[in-house]
Amino acid sequence: MNAFPSELALPHRFVQEGRPVAWGTAGEGPEGGPGARPPLVLVHGTPFSSQVWRRIVPWIARDRRVFWFDLLGYGRSAMVPGADVSLGVQNGLLAALVRHWGLERPEVLAHDFGGATVLRAILLDGLAVSRLTLVDPVAIAPWGSPFVQHVRAHEAAFAGLPDAAHAAMLEAYIAGAAHRPLGAEARAVHMRPWLGAAGKAAFYAQIAQMDQRWTDAIEPRLGALDIPVTLLWGEKDAWIPFAQGERLAGMIPGARLVPVPEAGHLVQEDAPESVVAAMLGATDGRRGP
Repeated sequence: MNAFPSELALPHRFVQEGRPVAWGTAGEGPEGGPGARPPLVLVHGTPFSSQVWRRIVPWIARDRRVFWFDLLGYGRSAMVPGADVSLGVQNGLLAALVRHWGLERPEVLAHDFGGATVLRAILLDGLAVSRLTLVDPVAIAPWGSPFVQHVRAHEAAFAGLPDAAHAAMLEAYIAGAAHRPLGAEARAVHMRPWLGAAGKAAFYAQIAQMDQRWTDAIEPRLGALDIPVTLLWGEKDAWIPFAQGERLAGMIPGARLVPVPEAGHLVQEDAPESVVAAMLGATDGRRGP
């Protein structure tokens, strides 16, 4: 296997309603035939970027084409003051990217807000996918921590914090997503987009725009999903408890719930091997165990 850089490259740009979106791709895979694997699209959540997949891609891109991107207002995508970066626009971006890439019924692997993004794209935009794997997704109420609610009420005050105070708060917030202590490399990767004047403002803007109505709109439709769905859930998730995963699995026909021991919300850091195993094992269209 070729060596991969420590961070995923995003050399390409797609313009969505005037805003550049950064994306990258890797892998080739067999074309057609019984052994072919469909292309895979990766969708990150908040407050992260496509770099949450940096330890996953080298393994799953060995026999298939893989695509990743940064959501509007996240990572290396444009951070435009005052722009809409809510869940209300991210599903449209995903659907547009899949069309741009010329993909027909790709598989999708999504985390956190990425879960709501792909579910909205499927149920509201008619996005056709062949299989869906969700890692600790935001999908059903309730969600939104007390910190999120406080930022929503006082966005300007938080955006005006001194840089050192913002960095300390950001580091603590991101660390809380993992069950195991995050190493220096992981902390730097996940913090970097949100540092500096533009990054700091964008960090609090995306929190201020979090609204449960975007998932309320699709929750009654989850029973209409007719594709294989696997839920990977960190048993130690302090952001969205495992019981929420059990509820969600019961709402999606045939969904398979896979607990990940000793992992928090950020399973990609706590137990990346669980994500790799789930994707390498998803070789057919069967539902359930």
